[in-house]
Amino acid sequence: MESMTQTQATPSYHERLWPTPALLGVLLLLIPAVTLVVTPIDKTLALPVAILLYLIIAGTLVLLSPTITVRDGMLTAGRARIPVEFLGDVESLGADALRTAIGPGLDARTHLVIRGWIHRGVRIAITDPQDPAPSWILTTRHPERLAKALGKS
Repeated sequence: MESMTQTQATPSYHERLWPTPALLGVLLLLIPAVTLVVTPIDKTLALPVAILLYLIIAGTLVLLSPTITVRDGMLTAGRARIPVEFLGDVESLGADALRTAIGPGLDARTHLVIRGWIHRGVRIAITDPQDPAPSWILTTRHPERLAKALGKS
């Protein structure tokens, strides 16, 4: 019986799209708001319920944060994967260009991995003729590093 070991190369790019500390701070405003709503019902439960609700929402945002990885000739964004051989031009998008790309300039077939608290990204053309998506748009805090990693793979 042969021992099977899986070796994976270090990713040439890896980023988790975490919520910003500012967003988590703003969410703290839920605590007094929920406390005010629950206090007339049961004032002993108001603060624990408010804190629990904050922890659930903040935890959900953190746990559901997608990752973008370029490793072993494969781009992974969230749960979607595509070999880099099927990737075309990579366009870096600033805040205004990203807003246009995911707003009025959006092709409905485009694959999106975006988070509202990240204001830069990339548009990656897809060259696979069997893929219905003409491009992927990904938000990233480091569009130049991601583009460089895709060029190396």
